[in-house]
Amino acid sequence: MTDTIDLLETIGCDSSLRHASAEELARVLEQAKAPEALKAAVAAGDSSMLSAALGQPQPFQAPQITQMPAHEEEPLEEEPLDIPAPDSK
Repeated sequence: MTDTIDLLETIGCDSSLRHASAEELARVLEQAKAPEALKAAVAAGDSSMLSAALGQPQPFQAPQITQMPAHEEEPLEEEPLDIPAPDSK
């Protein structure tokens, strides 16, 4: 598994690998003697194969709620308008 993580790090750091086509990446992984799970995931274009090989059977999903306290804005206090009184003559 360490080899897989190291290869994923290398792919992420190298823009030519990160943006390579699946065929190019498969060729590079074959030359690097990458683990079969990584080569299969690249060939199929399916990261779930790799997730299962790394011991994470379900894809990670962030929770839909936040753990931060709510913040409500204070209501704006309106200032009275300064309208001059009509002149009484």
